[in-house]
Amino acid sequence: MWEAFIKLITQILTSLHGLCGDWGLAIIILTLIVRILIMPLMTKSTRSSAKMQVLQPKMQELQERYADDPEQLQREMSKFYAENDFNPLGGCLPILLQMPIFFALFGVIRNVGELSGGHASFFNIVPDLTVGPAQVIAEAGWVAAAIYIFLDVLFGALTLVPMLLNTNMSTDPQQQRTSRTMGIFMAVWMVWIGWGLPSGVLLYYNTSAIWQVAQQQLITKRVMAEAKAEAEAKMAEKPIEIDVVRRDRKKRPHKKG
Repeated sequence: MWEAFIKLITQILTSLHGLCGDWGLAIIILTLIVRILIMPLMTKSTRSSAKMQVLQPKMQELQERYADDPEQLQREMSKFYAENDFNPLGGCLPILLQMPIFFALFGVIRNVGELSGGHASFFNIVPDLTVGPAQVIAEAGWVAAAIYIFLDVLFGALTLVPMLLNTNMSTDPQQQRTSRTMGIFMAVWMVWIGWGLPSGVLLYYNTSAIWQVAQQQLITKRVMAEAKAEAEAKMAEKPIEIDVVRRDRKKRPHKKG
């Protein structure tokens, strides 16, 4: 099944190459198609994230109140989610949908290299989309690898930028510091990973990340503001009733000395 999926993506990319005449441009077009298709899910994910920020204090209150009663906590949390029309996994679906294509690209780029006879390039900018910085440096030196290194550094930077933008939307200083630290760590880790990735995979990711940053600035902020306002209005209009009855803790038997 996985090989069939790789073959399908290869066929789509080959068709796009037939239309535009360049493998790198075909990868960019494929990326844009994927991003356009998942835009409705991204908007829904953004609304879910905004609602999460509004509901977080009440969720923490429930967790503290029923810390010693996991079963009751689960019931109260389920009730809370239902009353607020909230799915805690709602923000994960767009990422999960993109992951198969990202991983399939490793096989797709290999197939493209075979189909192109070793000439899968991005115009005159990236000579070979099937190799990455590490391989080019080993075979041709640092100067020849300059564009590949740039794509790798961009890979790390475009991992960091969206995380910083999300951090700025938070009003919790502690959460902001934690998110920044995590973002820097992730950026460095991505540069390290990207060192051995084919440049075609880096081109796909970088194009997708640039789209995400643009979408975040043009659409996400507005959607988040609207979703927060709706969630806050609903919370104010109908406060969540919490069952304050708790079961008494059972006394633990004392060990005999």
